[in-house]
Amino acid sequence: MTALLYLLGVVLFVLAILVSIGLHELGHMIPAKAFGAKVTQYFIGFGPTVWSKRVGETEYGVKAIPLGGYVKIVGMLPPGAEELAEPAGFDEQGQPVFRVRQSNTGMFTQLISDARTAEWELVQPGDEDRLFYRLPPWKKIVVMAGGPTVNIAIALAIFLPLFATYGNPNDPRIVPEVAEVSACVVPAAEDQRVCREDDPVAPAYAAGLEPGDEFVSFNGVPVTDWEVLQEQIRSNDDGRAEIVIRRDGVEQTVVTNTMVTARPTSTDDETLTEVGFLGVTPVAELTTGGLGYTVGQMGEMTVNTLSAMVELPQKVFGVAKAIVGLEERDREGPVSIVGGGRLAGEAVSYELTPSTDKVAFMLMLIAGFNFFIGMFNFVPLLPLDGGHIAGAAYEWVRRGVARVRRRPDPGHVDVARLLPVAYVVGMALLVMGVVLIVGDLVVPVSLRG
Repeated sequence: MTALLYLLGVVLFVLAILVSIGLHELGHMIPAKAFGAKVTQYFIGFGPTVWSKRVGETEYGVKAIPLGGYVKIVGMLPPGAEELAEPAGFDEQGQPVFRVRQSNTGMFTQLISDARTAEWELVQPGDEDRLFYRLPPWKKIVVMAGGPTVNIAIALAIFLPLFATYGNPNDPRIVPEVAEVSACVVPAAEDQRVCREDDPVAPAYAAGLEPGDEFVSFNGVPVTDWEVLQEQIRSNDDGRAEIVIRRDGVEQTVVTNTMVTARPTSTDDETLTEVGFLGVTPVAELTTGGLGYTVGQMGEMTVNTLSAMVELPQKVFGVAKAIVGLEERDREGPVSIVGGGRLAGEAVSYELTPSTDKVAFMLMLIAGFNFFIGMFNFVPLLPLDGGHIAGAAYEWVRRGVARVRRRPDPGHVDVARLLPVAYVVGMALLVMGVVLIVGDLVVPVSLRG
């Protein structure tokens, strides 16, 4: 049963990502078609074609490797300088047809020329006014931004109802109420182990505190939040503790003595310090909120995602070192779709996790992947969508400046000149993707450590 649930989690996650990829590509294709551009292919996946069907001028299909997708819009690259285009006769309407003449002056020039030639082999008579590079800059931006915007919209569509009902798992609010009472005091390094006969009884257990008790005051100090109570407990050392609690709506006082033991300074600092200890675990409530709260949280996610993207090469290098055994895998580091599937499988198959929590984790995982994919695609580097957006924005600004200064139209921005950069970035992304996939197979991140 556990194996079946694990498989179910993996399949659900992969299907959700494939749907997200399909919607991402629709975000490109729909505005492209609406603006009159010619779209010849819409595919989910890469590699060998598993299934395809042509509808009108567009071939729709699925490929064997579900690690992305693409929409083929004819005329992404302009023909370049006039000296690179030469006459190739006339079409059926008597209009002149040009072909791109390959240049052999240098490796990068050859790459660019070959790319132009491959692009223009798809141009048919009558396509002249339907080429992508001929679109106004703002339309190019809409087309290229459509894909990643869809991913961010998917994330919002998941986060909004989840945060409004279940709450935000990444934004817990600790309240001064007893969730659990420790029966004994164990060393911090052995936390979570079963009590032994020689372990001292925890002060809270000795005082008779129970789950659900609400703290009102501690040694006369009103308890307004958990931080206040924790500070009072830690500074009390092994002194007398007079605690006012509210149980079933009735206030009562219990008396005990806190115990000195070594505990981490904070959740971010594991340095052990001798402090007072009571032996209770507080209730952690998930913060809930509507549209404003969700947008605010996604704003914080944006900052964190940008920081993560800057550190991505270093993090992936850490995964590579973990693969060969030089260091442990960072549980907070990046994972591929393979790692995401494994996490989804673990979450769904873990018997002790309530079903509601399993659903929430799956939704957070899917939304998180979509948000990162959307943000990552806005990076202004080819071959990412952001590279095309940056080129179109530059063209828009350059033409606007020319109009203001009453100078001739400078024409289209030749993004083909950036293809060497695109090849380098594409190769880097491929290498990082392979490292993450291998890492998720060899040294996978686990929910249970």
